[in-house]
Amino acid sequence: MNNILNNLETSLDEGKFCFTAELVPPLAASAGRLLAEADALRGRVEAINVTDGAAARTTMSSVAAATLLAVNHIEPVLQLTCRDRNRIALCADLVGCAAFGVSNLLLLTGDDPANGDQPEAKAVHDINSTALMAIARDMSAQGALPNGREIDPPPHFHIGSADVPRHHSGTEAPPALVKKIDAGARFIQTQLCYDIDLVEAYIGKMGEWGLLDRVKILIGLGPVASARSARWMRDNLWGVAMPDPLIQRLEGSPHPKQEGRRICIELIERMQKMEGIAGVHLMAPGQSAASIASLLSELGK
Repeated sequence: MNNILNNLETSLDEGKFCFTAELVPPLAASAGRLLAEADALRGRVEAINVTDGAAARTTMSSVAAATLLAVNHIEPVLQLTCRDRNRIALCADLVGCAAFGVSNLLLLTGDDPANGDQPEAKAVHDINSTALMAIARDMSAQGALPNGREIDPPPHFHIGSADVPRHHSGTEAPPALVKKIDAGARFIQTQLCYDIDLVEAYIGKMGEWGLLDRVKILIGLGPVASARSARWMRDNLWGVAMPDPLIQRLEGSPHPKQEGRRICIELIERMQKMEGIAGVHLMAPGQSAASIASLLSELGK
C-alpha cells in the first residue's frame, strides 16, 4: 500500500492548529464497533490514536485497529508499548503497519500488568520507549533494522512521545525528554491538563529550552461528564491536572455534562491563541467517541 496517510504530519509542519482524538479499541472480534466510533470523528480530527492495552487491559490489538482505520481511509496514530513485545516483534509490527500506510506512531512504555485485567501476565520490556523511537527513526531514515538488514521498500514514520505538563524550575530541560526528541520524537501528546496556568508555564519552559523548534506539542483535553468524573480522573489517572475551581464549577451546574464541554471548549479557545501549542489531543475516559464528536461540533468542526 503506497499511499501514506500523513495529514497530521503535514498539518503540524504547516503550523495548523491540529486535533487528534483517542479511541480504546473494543474487545470485539469484528471491525464494526471500532469503525462506528471512528466514523463519528472522521473529518473532524487530523488523526485518531488507537491505544495498546491501555491500563494493561486486553482489547483488540492496536496494530489491527490502526490497520482497520487505515484501510478505511481514516488516519490513525498507532500506539505501541514496550510492555508486551520484544524488539523482534516490535519491528515486525512496525513494518507490517507501514505496509498499510500507517505512519504516525506514539511509542510508550506501557502500563504495569499487575494493575490490569490479567495481573499474572509478565511484562517484556526488552527495550524502553526511547530505544524504540530510535529504532523507528532509523527504520524510516536508513531503511534498516537495528542489525543492519535492509527494509525494501523502507517505511515512513512520524514519531510521537507522551509527556505530562509540570512546573519546572530548572534552567535545563529534563534529560529523558531531550533523549526522546533526539531519538526521533517530532510531536508530543500530553496527559489531560485542565490547568491553563500550568499549560502556559509548561509551554513557556519548552520555549525557553529551545524545544518548540524541534517538537510539536498537543495538550491533552476532553469533555468531563460530571464533578464525580473529574475527581476520579484526578485521583486515578496518573499525571492528570484538574484544578479544584473547575470541579466546583461542575458541582454548581444544573447540567454538568454541558458544563464539562463548555469548560473544555473555553480551554481549547484559549490554547488556540497561545504561541507554542500545536493542537489538542482529545480523550474522554469512560465515555464514547460521541462525546468527543459532540464537543467538536460545538467548536464548529
